[in-house]
Amino acid sequence: MDAQQHWPCPTCGDERVFEQPPCVDGHTDDGAECPEWVCSDCGTAFFLGGLEAVVEAVAGRRAA
Repeated sequence: MDAQQHWPCPTCGDERVFEQPPCVDGHTDDGAECPEWVCSDCGTAFFLGGLEAVVEAVAGRRAA
């Protein structure tokens, strides 16, 4: 996990480091940033991005 951001974590109750796990959905294949972020402490995940990214992720997971 290379990219890091500090955001409020709803599970931990205060600001924590969020990291991007290795992207398995192909978001980074064309140089884009993966929309998935995970709290380093508790594992709570955020999926940040437009509706197109959500549709792609759901479709990809159903096909797998």
